Amino acid sequence: MAGAMGGAAMLPQGVLGARAYAETAHGSVCPDMPVTHTPRLTKYVDPLPTPLTAVSDPSAYPGADYYEITMRQGSWHFHRDLGPATVWGYWANNPHDPHKPTGMGYLGPTISVTADHPTVVKYRNELPTTHLFQFVIDAIRSGCQELTPTPPPPYKPSLPFPSDVNVWNVVHQHGGFTAPQSDGMPMQSFSPDGIHAEHYTTLEPGRVERNEAIFGYTNHDRSCMLWYHDHGMGMTSLNVYAGLAGLWVIRDPADDRLGLPRGEFEVPLILQDRTFHADGSLAYTMTLREGEDTPVVNGKAYPFLEVERRRYRLRFLNASNERFWRLRFDAYPRDTLPEVTLPFWLVGTDGGFRDPLQMLNFLISPAERYDLIVDFSQVPMGTNVRLTNYHAPVHYPGMPGTGPQIREIMEFRVVKPLSGGADRTRPPKELRLPKVASVKPKPHTRRRQWVTYQHKLFGTMTFNAVPFEAPSEDFIEEGSTEIWEYINPNHDAHPMHVHLVNFQVLDRQPIDAAAYQADYEKWIDGGRKPEDLPVLDNYFTGPPIPPDPDEARSDKDTFKSYPETVTRIIIEEFTPPTGTIASIPGSGTKLPAQYIHHCHILEHEDDDLMRPWTIVGHGDHGGGGHGH
Repeated sequence: MAGAMGGAAMLPQGVLGARAYAETAHGSVCPDMPVTHTPRLTKYVDPLPTPLTAVSDPSAYPGADYYEITMRQGSWHFHRDLGPATVWGYWANNPHDPHKPTGMGYLGPTISVTADHPTVVKYRNELPTTHLFQFVIDAIRSGCQELTPTPPPPYKPSLPFPSDVNVWNVVHQHGGFTAPQSDGMPMQSFSPDGIHAEHYTTLEPGRVERNEAIFGYTNHDRSCMLWYHDHGMGMTSLNVYAGLAGLWVIRDPADDRLGLPRGEFEVPLILQDRTFHADGSLAYTMTLREGEDTPVVNGKAYPFLEVERRRYRLRFLNASNERFWRLRFDAYPRDTLPEVTLPFWLVGTDGGFRDPLQMLNFLISPAERYDLIVDFSQVPMGTNVRLTNYHAPVHYPGMPGTGPQIREIMEFRVVKPLSGGADRTRPPKELRLPKVASVKPKPHTRRRQWVTYQHKLFGTMTFNAVPFEAPSEDFIEEGSTEIWEYINPNHDAHPMHVHLVNFQVLDRQPIDAAAYQADYEKWIDGGRKPEDLPVLDNYFTGPPIPPDPDEARSDKDTFKSYPETVTRIIIEEFTPPTGTIASIPGSGTKLPAQYIHHCHILEHEDDDLMRPWTIVGHGDHGGGGHGH
């Protein structure tokens, strides 16, 4: 593992350079402590919590819903057998009762909106100015080589945050169609005491304090489940681990006619892995190992949910820092089903509905969402159905023993009597869901290459051997279609997330990773001459492979970049939102517009596996990057 933290300064729109914070003093002592292990916990004794839904104020801005969301430190019990933990979370003001904000302490309330109805949010930072995991911040600042991003030559390392900042934050609506000034990119961070990152921005600057920012969201998406989470520069991994994440659900009134489970039969499941000290407090161990040792769902370790013998809609978000999960539903007693495993139907992914697909298991990487229909009427009353994880070491596909293994996650108890008469939802194979049209490449569709490059084992990873702080080299014409080829010569898979856009996975193709890596090293050592860049076509070891069945014909914002493979995605249209939101001046996009993409293993993202890219107008400067 390259270390827990890292990053570098990001560029403002239209500027060809960026201020980096002071160069690090390398050679410092890194944290030296024993690895904590969670004490043995009794499984399935805590009921599954469901995050409350925030209440909007529709009167603040014309034609929009308004929320005020505050980041605060609080207390939360992760398990009956653990003491209270200090955590961070989002709290939403309640316009009907200012003294009773909506939240749990850990995570945040669900923001439920209607498609194409805009939302305006004022975010307020009331967290402490000392981090919950200050030992990691101190190690980065002291120049610990394992935790501080160290780019390949000729670039120099630099600190991701100023010397007087231990905590700063910014909120990213993951998967949203958002103007860059409201996107929540890392260098838009702001601290509890009002220190701003280089590209901090806010709508309505006259209506905010220095520890606040106002963002506007179009919600111009199909019906889907997005999420919102912290994206603070250099400390995203720590901030999300502390609890800063929540669901953002976009609904379409037309969905009511589809015959899907609704209300209490639609259950959100936020999957994470955490480690706890003996007193119940959170232990962050990913400076010492990969992954944590205990499953947490909606903030509870090993929870249970009592269900009826009927169909449920389970909406999964993998909000883990690093862990991939391969999930299935196992029925107990073991002879309940002929094959033990309960089949289910996949009906949606990141960007919304897709054709129903019957499955027995699925692999979900960090930041991906899976929308499932599970029919508990297939098992007798009194059956326990356990959500289990298997064949998914950390880092995936990894090797057994490199990180804590988690098998059992939660339990569904089929014990409740059927309410309201018969189950009137439509069987999944009869569902008529909105279809996703395949995006077909044309002969001259521009291709752009992104190499996941690691200069030395356990060192910093970058895209194209360029640190995040370097000026944007990739200029994309507004409205154009592109194919992005992610070349991964590593041994680990990476969940890659592209801001602003949805895309489709085209195919994957195996490569001679060792040969490619060796020649790429020679290219860097030889001065990075464009004419000497290794030609990808020379390293294929087999034909293109179609997308996995669960990602085919699906709109995605995060995909799995498998090891020793090039993964191709096609982005149909780079067109940011230009309209004004809720009559707020400056809320639409102006070109050139800069966004980012990054690995969603949060420790990799913080450690510099992240790059900006720029949308430009027709005829403006284009090209750049590894492309053809």
